[in-house]
Amino acid sequence: MDSGSIGFVLICAALVFFMTPGLSCFYGGLVRRKNAVNTMYTSVITIGIGIVMWVLFGYSLSFGTDHAGIIGGFNWIGLEGVSATEPYVEGQQIPNLVFCCFQMMFAVITPALITGSIAGRMKFKSLFLFLVLWSLVVYYPMAHMVWADGGFLAKIGSVDFAGGNVVHISSGVTAL
Repeated sequence: MDSGSIGFVLICAALVFFMTPGLSCFYGGLVRRKNAVNTMYTSVITIGIGIVMWVLFGYSLSFGTDHAGIIGGFNWIGLEGVSATEPYVEGQQIPNLVFCCFQMMFAVITPALITGSIAGRMKFKSLFLFLVLWSLVVYYPMAHMVWADGGFLAKIGSVDFAGGNVVHISSGVTAL
């Protein structure tokens, strides 16, 4: 393992993490005064929802054992068996756990991008349920298809270095 690569990826993960509270401030400034705090809260609450879901089953569904190139398996439920020393795929210079942490930040910010479109239009309970279902039905399969080893779109040549497919297209279409 390359300590420089590990440090770089962890710094990148921290920077992506800081985008979510920044996004909440941005969205809070775009809405009417009466909706500002609620809008900021909904963006920030996606941090908690995203992290808990990712650790429990999201990473496993996104990057676990391949099932028809669409979704991963349940082999890493609760991050059991995710190695802190072995890479996700051969040739990677970072441990699987560091890769998991980095990918978790995208699983956190992607639903937060959607919250700007529902400002003042959706109750919190409905939003919570929507974000859980959306992550299960849209984000985890999309992350697997594009980024995972054996993913359907990756096999046919889709290259997504900056999250254009998984993060921006999926959240943008959902927000629309």
